[in-house]
Parts: sequence; structure tokens; C-alpha cells
Amino acid sequence: MALLLMQELRLNYKLMNKNISRLFQTAFILSMATIIIALAEAFFSTYFGFKDESLTLFGFGVGSFIEVISAVGVAYMIYRIQRNAESKRSQFEKTALKITGGGFYILVAGLLISAVYNIYIRHVPASTLSGIIISLISIVLMLLLYFFKMKVGRRLGSDAIIADAECTKVCIYMSGILLISSGVYYLTKFIYTDSIGTILLAYLSYKEGKECFEKAVSEKHCSC
Repeated sequence: MALLLMQELRLNYKLMNKNISRLFQTAFILSMATIIIALAEAFFSTYFGFKDESLTLFGFGVGSFIEVISAVGVAYMIYRIQRNAESKRSQFEKTALKITGGGFYILVAGLLISAVYNIYIRHVPASTLSGIIISLISIVLMLLLYFFKMKVGRRLGSDAIIADAECTKVCIYMSGILLISSGVYYLTKFIYTDSIGTILLAYLSYKEGKECFEKAVSEKHCSC
């Protein structure tokens, strides 16, 4: 009887470890998907933002390039906690956070200066249709990433992965600003819409940069 119980416990232990390994693999795949999506957003947004003279769309694209650095840090974090759940944040992750934070601060300065200049010269985009399409696609993809990251994080009981899922909400908010800004201008042609959207984007970028520097000097998980 005792032998059978021991065999059953060993089997359950192996199955549990196998399930945990699969969940970490899923989490890593999701982190890779985040990098790919962010890169696609960055290339298309900066291209069409420059082409259509939409500062909000261009700024969104630059922000996506910066998010790629953060996403690489998250992928490494998942690899680290899979090997040792009790390990501290690595120097690589801290460096990625500092670069991301610095990038966002530079972006904020560029967006605010450009927005004020556009208001002064009464500049308007040639079109905002690309912004509407890109933001809608981004919102759908980010919602899917949020759902699956949260599901995996909860099943693993990992605060770090759950926190990363929560950070995905910021990308959704940025996409929402792009959608509203692009949509309002498309429908009304109100000349300051693009500049207002840019300023709101700068505000979220500032909060993201601040959060990155706070995390870089502590073991705090992203709360965004």
C-alpha cells in the first residue's frame, strides 16, 4: 500500500513539473509574440506616421520601438524565474529597464516640443486612416496578449508574469489614444486633435519611463 502511494506521489510530481514547464514555455512564447507585435507596430506606425504627417501615429511607433527593449527584458525574466523562482532581478533586466525609461523620457521631450510647434503652425495630418487601422489591430492583439498572460500568470502563481500582463494595459491605453485622436480628426477635421493626442501620449510615456526607473532600482514588479 505504501509503495503504491509513493508511486502515485512520484507520478503526480512528474505531471506537475511537466505542466509547470509547459506553462513557462507558453509564457516565453507570449513574450516573443509581444516583441514581434511591438516591432510590427513600430515599423508600420513610424512609416505611416511620417507619410501621413500624423505626429500621434509617429510617436506611437517610436514608443513601440522602445517597448521592444522592455519586452526583451521580460523574456529574459521569464527564463530566469523558470530556472529559479526565488532569484533577484538580473543586471541585464535592470539595464533594459533603464534604457527603456531613458528612451521614454527622450520621447516625451520630442513629443511635447513637436506638439507645441504643430499647434503654433496649425499643422494637420494628411490623413489619419492608417492610425485608425493600426490602433484597432493593436487593441485586439494586446487584449489577447493580456488575457493569455494573465491566465498563465495565475496558473503559475507568478506575480512577475501577472504584473507583465497588467503592463500590457498601458499599450492598450496608448492604442486607445491613437484610435480616438485619429478617429476624431477623421470625422471632424478639428485641427488640434493630432497635437492633443500627442500630448496625451507623452503623458503616458512619462509614466512608463518613471515606472521603469523605479523598477530598475528595486525589486518592485510592474504595476503600471
